[in-house]
Amino acid sequence: MAGLTLSAANNVANLQEVTNIKKTTPFEAQQSFGAALKESINQVNEAQLYSDSLTNKMANGENVDLHSVMIASQKASISLSATLEIRNKVVEAYQEIMRMNI
Repeated sequence: MAGLTLSAANNVANLQEVTNIKKTTPFEAQQSFGAALKESINQVNEAQLYSDSLTNKMANGENVDLHSVMIASQKASISLSATLEIRNKVVEAYQEIMRMNI
């Protein structure tokens, strides 16, 4: 019986923790999503700039390892391709939502 009471007390404590969680407003969610999206795009841009920098250094005859240039180029290419695919899926989902009858 004491074990059952302890378990019930734990459940009540867990329920209180869940109800104390701050609710996120739609505006806050929008701001958070916008910030995450901007950060992701900045990371893709940085990968592109780094790849361009290494390619220019190699073209100018500076001491740059060919493997590093190719790896940076492929990373930038893959990140850009992934970003474009995500964008395409988001646009497709938006178009699907707009076609829904209300």
